[in-house]
Amino acid sequence: MDQSVTLESSQPKQPPRDPLLQLVSLQEASGCWVLDPHLAAALGKTSEEVEKPKPASVKQDVWATILALIWLHGFKMDAQEEWELLAMKAVSWLRAQKASGVTECVEAGNALLGCTVQKDAVGL
Repeated sequence: MDQSVTLESSQPKQPPRDPLLQLVSLQEASGCWVLDPHLAAALGKTSEEVEKPKPASVKQDVWATILALIWLHGFKMDAQEEWELLAMKAVSWLRAQKASGVTECVEAGNALLGCTVQKDAVGL
């Protein structure tokens, strides 16, 4: 019998994490998010789904941070008190990057996530 199977089956199942808590836990100290499989999972997408629509001229962490902000505004407005400070930190980080293509990112992010969040609604 394969020991890895035995070990896996003896591990207690982790309860599914709240996507909001998952997303919050992934924010970097600087205020940005990193484009990785954990972020994709928190957004309910695969890595390929979140990477493909990224505008070519935009850095991955800028794209990831905009996606996180759109998701928060699109799906978690009922919990805004819980995340508004980290969103402000993210917006400050984005402004400091002087990123180009923010409008294009917001449009592509809305299309990806099925949202209609306006650029000014997220503070950009």
